Amino acid sequence: MRPGESTSTADAADMERLQVSRRTPLRCRIGVFGVGHHVYWPQFDGLYEKMTEKVEGLVAKLEGFGAEVEQLGIVDKAQGAYDLVPKIQAAGLDLLMVDMVTYATSSTIGAVFHAIDLPVVLVALQPLAAMDYENGSTFVQLMNDDICSLPEFTGVAVRMGRPVPPCVIGMREGDEQADAELAEWCAIARVLHDLKRARLGQLGHVLESMLDMHTDPTALTATFGVHLVQCEAEQMLGHYRDDLDQEIEAKQREILGFFDTPDPRSDPITTKLTSRDLRIAAKAAVALDRFIAELDLDGLAYYYEGYEGSPVRELMTNLIVGNSLLTGAGFPMCGEFDIKTCVAMMIMDRLEMGGSFAEFHPVDFVRDSVLVGHDGPHHINIASRRPVIRSLLKYHGKPGNGASVEFNIKEGPITMLSLTVTTGGRFKFVIAEGESVSGPIPPTGNTNTHGTFLPDVRTFLKRWMAEGPTHHFALGTGHRARTIKQIGELFGVEAVIVTDT
Repeated sequence: MRPGESTSTADAADMERLQVSRRTPLRCRIGVFGVGHHVYWPQFDGLYEKMTEKVEGLVAKLEGFGAEVEQLGIVDKAQGAYDLVPKIQAAGLDLLMVDMVTYATSSTIGAVFHAIDLPVVLVALQPLAAMDYENGSTFVQLMNDDICSLPEFTGVAVRMGRPVPPCVIGMREGDEQADAELAEWCAIARVLHDLKRARLGQLGHVLESMLDMHTDPTALTATFGVHLVQCEAEQMLGHYRDDLDQEIEAKQREILGFFDTPDPRSDPITTKLTSRDLRIAAKAAVALDRFIAELDLDGLAYYYEGYEGSPVRELMTNLIVGNSLLTGAGFPMCGEFDIKTCVAMMIMDRLEMGGSFAEFHPVDFVRDSVLVGHDGPHHINIASRRPVIRSLLKYHGKPGNGASVEFNIKEGPITMLSLTVTTGGRFKFVIAEGESVSGPIPPTGNTNTHGTFLPDVRTFLKRWMAEGPTHHFALGTGHRARTIKQIGELFGVEAVIVTDT
């Protein structure tokens, strides 16, 4: 099969077998507490116990979606909210959910809004789809009064200078939409968990003249919480020079078991993978693995040329195969020193939608599509077929030569995220949804996919450019633009969905 042709059942099964295992499990910690009105408990026997059961049910749902949950009880008066604050602060939470189990005065949340700098989600899930009106009672109404305090809570948030908390509204059981929203918040919490703890390496420098690549490391820490580790090429080179024959041979076997190595086709700068390029790629991958373990990194952006003929140039220009394996394993790698897109790729990976390093290539006006891709690195778990490695006689626009990865991503919905910087130095999310469609891709040793966008490719590209994006972006599967926009807003970042226009 040639790249770009439709994926067969056999290819899909092959890719399922070849999925790269995640390096570290996805994690998040969510705090949950219920709110109620202390006056009700002596008035209605058993009501408090029912409210406790509702909180326990929400906790069980979140744990079913893979979250670690800190259950914080029920707050029913102002003093309870003040007492809760130090418990929340000590719990190491990524997200706080307030279970609106019945009507509660806003004094049950005021101290929390004032003291806690965490995203808050208000959850209002009532037990009944509708009350039995003919046989209704105040007890049953209070059992189902989950939305009653939402206006009070959101209004107080605004008065206290906080963003309006998002709300999940629905039924406790049998509500697919509400369950999907809770699952999505667990996914968002996983993004928050990793970003605010991430150690992202920067190695080298911006590719000369790429003015849109420059990024202030302090601004990244201030906005997302990530720590930028400044790395040295010689540190990786030390591992490259080590006598690691057994590890290199094992890595060669891993590469050959994962990638196809076809004959060249139309591009004269490509050849069939040579034994020399395979060994260098494997040796560079082993050095890269050891380097990131030594520095305890969660991602890396790099660009370093070195002198012609030097060992450091050989190493730094041959990381593509290794960094594609790492990206598939949840360790985002970015070429051209693009640390902003490294963050965007991490967001997509933690949402389990992939996240390849991409830019726009030629427009196909016949198919009304545009090629989206790059020369690496790529999230190979979202490939539509077995990825290809070709030897390149030269890396166009850059020094060096060697093995390069080629594939196209799965057909179906895609989302793009460009993390760019505005004139005031603030970050901005530029987001779009489209479709990955079947179509031929050039056999150049670079990854490419045909992307289609509404209303048509020409109009879409104009709208995308009008938002001032950086020229790289993260490319993932699925339509998750609103989720990514929500993540941006939680970090105080302007977020625009271009395809909503």
